[in-house]
Amino acid sequence: MTDLFSLPPATAEPRLHIARRTLEQLRSVPELAHRYAGSGAPRTLDDLAALPALDKDGLNTALAHLAPRADRGAGATWLFQSGGSTGAPKVGYAPTGFYMAGVHARWQPLERDDVFVNAWGAGRMWGAHFLAAALADLSGCRILAVGSVATEEYADWLAFFAAAGVTAIGGTPSVLRLWFAHARAAGLELPALRKVLWLGEAWQPQLDADLAAVAPRARRWGMFGSTETWVVGTNTPDCPADTFHTLPEQLVHVGAEDLLDFTTLNPDMLNPVLRYRTGDAGTLLACPCGRPGAAMRVLGRRDSVVQVRGLGLDVDGVVARAEREPGVSRAQLVITELRGRVATVDLLLLTAPGGPPDTERLRKDLLSATFTLSTAFQHDPESFRVRRVDELISNGRTGKTAALVVREGA
Repeated sequence: MTDLFSLPPATAEPRLHIARRTLEQLRSVPELAHRYAGSGAPRTLDDLAALPALDKDGLNTALAHLAPRADRGAGATWLFQSGGSTGAPKVGYAPTGFYMAGVHARWQPLERDDVFVNAWGAGRMWGAHFLAAALADLSGCRILAVGSVATEEYADWLAFFAAAGVTAIGGTPSVLRLWFAHARAAGLELPALRKVLWLGEAWQPQLDADLAAVAPRARRWGMFGSTETWVVGTNTPDCPADTFHTLPEQLVHVGAEDLLDFTTLNPDMLNPVLRYRTGDAGTLLACPCGRPGAAMRVLGRRDSVVQVRGLGLDVDGVVARAEREPGVSRAQLVITELRGRVATVDLLLLTAPGGPPDTERLRKDLLSATFTLSTAFQHDPESFRVRRVDELISNGRTGKTAALVVREGA
């Protein structure tokens, strides 16, 4: 079973005292104590794999009880978005610096002469903006913190970036696509841009086409993690976009159904991360970049299937099918519920200039080809709609645009 871990036993097991400490913390939480009653203290990787996995609700329960504090610094108590773009705000914990010193020691996409635009949303204290600022500070580069931008402001900002010689930009892929789409529409280029950092979502292949048009010298540098685990791994332009080299203080395990879970080996970690599942599936392999050691390939979310009238709908599959349509730049599913039952499903399409799709044909194709949609809406097919929109629904706090939005109807 140890071949399913990102670190070999000789490297990981001497540091499992941190996992044992985390286990004792979780056992001290009254609501979680019963889950670990029969579990022994992990001294081997096989022992660790036998422990129960921890989910988001369990971790939030533990944090509410433990309210951890850093040994030094402010303890950085702040609000983060638990659950991505649709979750409710939760209190999260990290020491000053957001653990980025360890990341910077092994991954240095920014250099002192870079001019870096931090385009992660800063509003409502989503952590990625401040995490990226900590990385830029360690790098010693110049930083432009942008925050949220209104639609009519993009052209002016982009012209300013070009004049300022911006060499690097960072954000979630959905936010980056907004920047580069506006640049393409305005015919603007960023000739000095060489680096694109991303975190918070999977890399979107459409960004490659955007970069080729707007900043052909730019290459991507990715981070993978969550507000519970913090940065788990990083990649370089020589790695596939879905493959990350994990940090030595992050122990990754591939469990049943390829679900990934994460255990911290960092003694300064405030969150009790012990076999914590983010909902991502993955595998361990040798990275094509040639760097030694196992890398983590992320296969996608296992929690992208939602219940629609008692049937499972693969959100990512429907969105991917729509985005293959000529003229569609982005797609998003919006589920409207009435008294706990799905009333309508809307597929929103953000279309590129000059190629709007035939929405009715796409609607019929999806109804006929998708079992869940055809069965769930057998008696009211008009409740599944495909619509062109000028903007998708995004989160004002983080700037992220989720593939799925669920809302309550009137």
